[in-house]
Amino acid sequence: MRLYIFKSDVKSELRAFSDDAKGAKLPDRFRPWRAVGVVPSGRNPPHRLPREAIEKSIDASGFQLWRLKSD
Repeated sequence: MRLYIFKSDVKSELRAFSDDAKGAKLPDRFRPWRAVGVVPSGRNPPHRLPREAIEKSIDASGFQLWRLKSD
């Protein structure tokens, strides 16, 4: 599965993965979403996030949310 990475413009630390390049499956309450990257099938997601858990969440709800830690 190709993972598309999005950033919320409402909450700057909030990111999401989706299998939808347009982000149509992402939660409305954090819109607008901006595409910021893609993880090809078979490649590891950033920040050591577990691909298997991300894909399970996408299969169940269409997306997986995550937050960047502040420094």
